[in-house]
Amino acid sequence: MAQGTVQVTHTGTSRWRRRTGEYPSLAAALEAAADGDVLTVAPGTYRENLVLQRAVTLRGPEGSPGSVRIAPLDGVPLTVRASAVVQDLHVEGQDAAAPAVLVEEGTPELRDVRVVTRSAAGIEVRGSARPTVRRCAVDNPAGIGIAVLDGAGGVFEECEVVAAGQAGVAVRGGAHPRLERCRVHHTSGSGLSATGENSALEAVGCEIYEVRGSGVQITGRATAHLTDCDVHRTTADGVTLDTDAVLTLADCRIHDIPENAVDLRSRSVLTLTRTTVRQFGRNGLSVWDPGTRVDANQCEIFDSTGDYPAVWVSDGATAVLDSCRVHDVPDALFVLDRGSRADVVDTDLSQVRNTAVSVSDGATAQLDDCRIRDAATGAWFRDHGSGGTLSNCTVDGTQTGVIVTKGADPTVERCTIDSPAEAGVYVSAGGRGSFLNCRVTGSGGYGFHVIDGSRTTLRKCRTERCARGGYEFADSGADAASGASPLVEDCTSDESAGLRAPAAPETAVQTVSHSPGLLGALPGQRTEPESPVPAAEPEQPARSSKDVLGELDALVGLESVKREVRALTDMIEVGRRRQQAGLKAASVKRHLVFTGSPGTGKTTVARLYGEILASLGVLDKGHLVEVSRVDLVGEHIGSTAIRTQEAFEKARGGVLFIDEAYALSPEDAGRDFGKEAIDTLVKLMEDHRDAVVVIVAGYTAEMERFLSVNPGVASRFSRTITFSDYGPEDLLRIVEQQAEEHEYRLAPGAAEGLRKYFTVLPKGPAFGNGRTARQTFEAMVERHASRVAQLPEPSTDDLTLLYAEDLPELL
Repeated sequence: MAQGTVQVTHTGTSRWRRRTGEYPSLAAALEAAADGDVLTVAPGTYRENLVLQRAVTLRGPEGSPGSVRIAPLDGVPLTVRASAVVQDLHVEGQDAAAPAVLVEEGTPELRDVRVVTRSAAGIEVRGSARPTVRRCAVDNPAGIGIAVLDGAGGVFEECEVVAAGQAGVAVRGGAHPRLERCRVHHTSGSGLSATGENSALEAVGCEIYEVRGSGVQITGRATAHLTDCDVHRTTADGVTLDTDAVLTLADCRIHDIPENAVDLRSRSVLTLTRTTVRQFGRNGLSVWDPGTRVDANQCEIFDSTGDYPAVWVSDGATAVLDSCRVHDVPDALFVLDRGSRADVVDTDLSQVRNTAVSVSDGATAQLDDCRIRDAATGAWFRDHGSGGTLSNCTVDGTQTGVIVTKGADPTVERCTIDSPAEAGVYVSAGGRGSFLNCRVTGSGGYGFHVIDGSRTTLRKCRTERCARGGYEFADSGADAASGASPLVEDCTSDESAGLRAPAAPETAVQTVSHSPGLLGALPGQRTEPESPVPAAEPEQPARSSKDVLGELDALVGLESVKREVRALTDMIEVGRRRQQAGLKAASVKRHLVFTGSPGTGKTTVARLYGEILASLGVLDKGHLVEVSRVDLVGEHIGSTAIRTQEAFEKARGGVLFIDEAYALSPEDAGRDFGKEAIDTLVKLMEDHRDAVVVIVAGYTAEMERFLSVNPGVASRFSRTITFSDYGPEDLLRIVEQQAEEHEYRLAPGAAEGLRKYFTVLPKGPAFGNGRTARQTFEAMVERHASRVAQLPEPSTDDLTLLYAEDLPELL
């Protein structure tokens, strides 16, 4: 067959029709062909716009894939309006306003067709068309890869969108295609997109990756069902649902996502079954708005790469987790806002760096038969109207098991809290809560620690082996003044036969009020403040700058930090003296950036810095107000500005210290009010530049990113001070200071043992620097107590000397 010719094999039933002919063009061949005929196209480039209106087979020569190029200069290269078969063709389009392949009618079959184009769409299916598309590839860096529109359908098997300037696969207008074993990648829009009422997308065994946008986007009442699919390496969210969208994910894998793995809002509904979500930069599941709901069954969410909760439920949304696992994340589950609800059943929450379950702003969480392990806080009910139930749950290996603050009122029943490093249950600031048939064992602090006269109810609770005591009720604060106190009934401890609540005088046992024990008040592990905007510290008698600098010099390590602060103080002092002498003083921006790991003294130095500025007359008070993202960012439009202004006002005359400030970075301004907090803060810093000193703090790399994406913030700060990690000698000195403060001594060999211990101690993300040193000292004191308690008549040396064998074991 000659180059550039088309051979038509007529397959009619009559003898005359069973023949073969050759034609010089595709148009001529198509004109001569009838239904059922086979058109075999010789290798070459055809500058024709083909329109298939009969049920013919159009194919390239066998064994020469890509040798036939359909490449007109404009218009649609290939239009199919019949149940034809097209195979082994290479289609090229140049018209930005038209698709390269347009399927308008019938049930055609496209096999092994490669579309390389810069068109509006690579393949467009519309109307009543129901094609079967097998092993086809689309490379369209200018438009949509595959578009299925206006009620069309079809099946796409083993197809690949190599590149797309917009969505890889777009479904709208009531279309409903099915994708099987397809690959969509290197798109500049969503990988898969479905929008509009009655639009539906089904995908089985597909992979969506290297997407500059969301991997899967379902909006505007569309529905989708993905089975055994992979979504990974996107630049935006992995999966996005909006405005009454409905999506089912079964046996899918969503991973390597820099933003939210799954984000849904505006009454969307998501069902996940046996799906894994991992390596996400923000939330694993982000659920917003009334009527929005996610149901997850037998799913795993883990290995977060950012600093956000794995599951975020807010603004009236609902989340259900059944038989799931959430682990290796900063926070596991945050439920915020009145009307928001989370129901969690038979689920594991483990390896959580901060809080496993946080309930605030009137939200509700119900946990049944769940297991919380290895978290800083097991469950924290934060404020008035927030509550729910923890039933038949175990909380193991936390710093604090359950925290209830500021009027929150949960019910905790038949739960066991085992081996908390500090308190098993901590209730403060007017928190309430009912604890029924609960048990705390092996606490490093108190079993139940209730302060501020919180109206907590304890019934049939039990404590065992709690280092500081089973129950501690400290009456202080406004609630105590009003006569409020816990209600305690039939509670027991291994320290006593029982504990009874204050009642009638003849039966009452006075509510116990102890002073803080040897190792300080509880819970001390929280890096977040307990209240949305903490009250300023009480004013202390003014000290001279020399006295405050002396305290700064006494801190362990931090030599470069001390030099930076002294240099800044000297500049301010000399400037003040120059002004007094009638000379011009250099303008010194007093706002600072503190970078470094946790536990390196950033908060302490910020407090001292405020005192120094007050002693120099730069600030009126010099007090410190410490806040973080949760204190500044609201969940509704306008609430963030109010919160930020309140925090700024509380810090007026002192220092506003914003910890983990990078969490305010507005990388996802469409769904996050962090940008509003930053904008409000920048304006306040400008309008009241002499009233408040602002210090932003956080990890070094994250703070560099924060400042780089917020030039308005970066311009407000004079300098960055880096807090280096403590070395073994510094950590040893901190332990020695702790020992001296608490009237202990290090026995011969203990110092060397500590030095070796801190040398080999892993310095991973959980390493807390000074906090680690203090925790090491506390562990030594506990082991010392266990050892000395066995002695019948211990000597003074026995009671004070800490030995190398008292060191905790390295895990």
